[in-house]
Amino acid sequence: MLDKVRSDERKKWVCNVHYTMPPTIRTVELMTSGHTHPEIFPFLSEVLKQCGMLPATARKESTGFIFNRLWAAVKREILTILAEEVSDAAEIDALWAHMFQASVLPCQLMDRVGLDTVAFIEDNYINERKLDGSLTVDWLRKNYITQGKLGLKTPEQGGLYPPSAAPGAHSASAGPKMPPVFVLDVGLGANSPSYPSLAGISTNGKILRLDGPNQPPKVLVTGLPAPDGIDVDPSANRMYWTNMGDDVTAPNGSVMSATLSGTDKKVLLADGVLTTPKQIVLVKDTKQGTEKLYFCDREGCSVHRCNVDGSEHEVLVQNPGGVHDLMHWCVGITVDLAQRKFYWTQKGPSKSNAGRILRANMDFLPGETATSRSDIEVVFDRLPEPIDLDMESETGVLYWTDRGEHPRGSSLNCARVDDEKKEVKILARHFNEPIGLKVDLERKQIFVCDLGGSVYAVDVETGKKTVVHHDEGSYTGLVTLPEA
Repeated sequence: MLDKVRSDERKKWVCNVHYTMPPTIRTVELMTSGHTHPEIFPFLSEVLKQCGMLPATARKESTGFIFNRLWAAVKREILTILAEEVSDAAEIDALWAHMFQASVLPCQLMDRVGLDTVAFIEDNYINERKLDGSLTVDWLRKNYITQGKLGLKTPEQGGLYPPSAAPGAHSASAGPKMPPVFVLDVGLGANSPSYPSLAGISTNGKILRLDGPNQPPKVLVTGLPAPDGIDVDPSANRMYWTNMGDDVTAPNGSVMSATLSGTDKKVLLADGVLTTPKQIVLVKDTKQGTEKLYFCDREGCSVHRCNVDGSEHEVLVQNPGGVHDLMHWCVGITVDLAQRKFYWTQKGPSKSNAGRILRANMDFLPGETATSRSDIEVVFDRLPEPIDLDMESETGVLYWTDRGEHPRGSSLNCARVDDEKKEVKILARHFNEPIGLKVDLERKQIFVCDLGGSVYAVDVETGKKTVVHHDEGSYTGLVTLPEA
């Protein structure tokens, strides 16, 4: 690329920059192009620090910068150990996890990146340094890549870990304990079959199941038009989810259900009824003897509920305006059955700090309708951009994700709904457009997913984020499967 810069003076302003995987991994490395003016590096380092990054500068030109050279050496030796049949992937990762108290493990990470990518990168070092690749890339291609075993890219064939690895075997005592997690891939990521073309993304949505930290996901349902919210009912062996559809300005959204294994798919509410249905929650009301699905319709500017078979569909809140009235968009929802109230978010324009969380009674007051309710309260306002909700009814603590601007946005938050001071606590931040969440207080953690392709376990007490899954997907809704 430097050949295209004709001016020698202009070449002084060109340098090499390598980001790792922000926002999860915030390191960024700088390196000269061979012509870069020395004063560029302290300037860029300071700018990057102000953006929350961790910059490092290579003192001279170096293939792989700094860390990738260290990482290449680790991968090279691991592949040699595997090729010589000294150990296996799970055992190596278990040793690594215990030795370094780490949750990011080398064999898992190679599977996550893709073994074809691992080989491609190592080829550069082999060619430059005249290394022997017989026990590294040659062995990897013969035993894995040519057989279609690439890691998470090929979940049916597996990679360094076999596809049939038992739940928990992949993590080998590393990372947080976790229940099965159902997560929605909205279909906008780089894992689209037509990537980088946009063709086909409207039906690239999927439902995945994660059974342990950094294990290959199990694909349950494919071909969905932008799925967004999900909930499960283990006692009925059903899951329920929303699809936003392929046109957010048209009423082509839907609500669907299937068994927990992805079979027996049913459309509960079809095209023409909803515009962009978002978060959905199942509420079993023993007092009324009902089982209802509560959900929001973003561009429809409304809050809804229906029976689990789609019957008795009601609009609970209908805001004025239409698809372009962002202040009235309804997104996330949760229900406090003990107090018989439901809460929902109205996120406002993107990054606007105009988001709100509102609530109303589950039961209409006499004579009132979705457009004339007098019981709607604003619980929190002037939030960056609140999205999905969850609640602990016993303590009255509300949890939510926020995809607004840093530093208050791109965060996981909580607050007591009866707190007169309206104090909001940021539990964790620096996500990549977080959407779905599920509180798991038994394990003292909250699961969060984001559009950047990550699923996290967040420690409720410390706010520590642990990535339990990452790939090139784009994640929206999330729910955990309760233990039997």
